[in-house]
Amino acid sequence: MGLWDWFVDLLTNILAGIAGFCGDWGLAVIILTVIIRLLVMPLMTKSTASSARMQALQPKMQEIQDKYSDDPARMQEEMQKFYSENKFNPLGGCLPVILQMPVFFALFTVARNIGSDAHFYNIIPSLSQSAAGALSSDGIGGALIYIVLVVAFSILTFLPMVMNLKNTPSEQRGQTLTMGVVMAVMMLWVGWSLPAAVNLYYDTSAIWQVVQQKVVTQKVMDKVKAETEAKLAQQDVQVEVVRKERKPRPKKKSK
Repeated sequence: MGLWDWFVDLLTNILAGIAGFCGDWGLAVIILTVIIRLLVMPLMTKSTASSARMQALQPKMQEIQDKYSDDPARMQEEMQKFYSENKFNPLGGCLPVILQMPVFFALFTVARNIGSDAHFYNIIPSLSQSAAGALSSDGIGGALIYIVLVVAFSILTFLPMVMNLKNTPSEQRGQTLTMGVVMAVMMLWVGWSLPAAVNLYYDTSAIWQVVQQKVVTQKVMDKVKAETEAKLAQQDVQVEVVRKERKPRPKKKSK
């Protein structure tokens, strides 16, 4: 058995255990999502702090890039020095997303493993069914709940981007909105063929993210940005003092 098969079996068994405890497969998917989000929450907080720090450091980074635009090697050296001084990791925001991706993809197989009888109470008849499959076999009435899951998939992809516009430079907001619309449309296309278990997992995770962004993320970002800007201002003051420092003039020898 390969590592991926082992992980899929592990996830299936975990879901089966949770479903045996709570009595419903759909609720088990929601509980699993909450557990995963709780586990990655410390990393998400660090990721948020990293994003806030990057936004506060952006003007200074741009200044370095402009100053050494004709010397890429020196620019790289100065940027690395700047990252080190400010304890900034440009890739720090990627880890929480990367850690959640295996679960998202493994649920494709898990949805098949748990069978078509696995449901979410009387709300979702089959967690292995997709909106496309339900529409084909049961018509618009039978597919409605699956379509709602897909639409929620799309909206919950777009909503965090809109909520984060406050922290986006004004010149980049139009680009961010355009990217958000493109992502939302893409999620409609992707979610249309996904099993309901995967859409339910994503929707629950996205709802958690929206609530976390509203309650926790903004406070963390405001605090880190204020601290980083204050530190940058202090660094600028120190540099200015060093530049203006003059050595004492040697005393003239008396004749």
